[in-house]
Amino acid sequence: QLQLVESGGGLVQAGGSLRLSCAASGGIFSGYVMGWFRQAPGKEREFVAAIGRSGSWTGYQDSVRGRFIISRDNARKVVYLQMNSLKPEDTAVYYCVGRDGLDVISNKAYEYVAWGQGPQVTVSS
Repeated sequence: QLQLVESGGGLVQAGGSLRLSCAASGGIFSGYVMGWFRQAPGKEREFVAAIGRSGSWTGYQDSVRGRFIISRDNARKVVYLQMNSLKPEDTAVYYCVGRDGLDVISNKAYEYVAWGQGPQVTVSS
């Protein structure tokens, strides 16, 4: 079973950038679709982005498309989320996730079998 450990969260001013990293172990990383979800206080967990097993495709939630970039390095077993032009509404706990099975995009949390611990990202106005 894939195990995920994130790093890179923190506090940033609006308009700034942060990069989250997620290191994987314990599984065949290249066999997993990887992604990121987030959960803000008082809100439901929501899909942010996903990337295919080889990195050949990516998908984003509408509110982050054009600002966030997901990427992966299968040799190093790491997935990244580069977050630019951050807004206060991006404040949330961000979860790295992994899904085996079909190499297609999914925004459904229950389809992801591996979850990281979730670093906090706070964007001040």
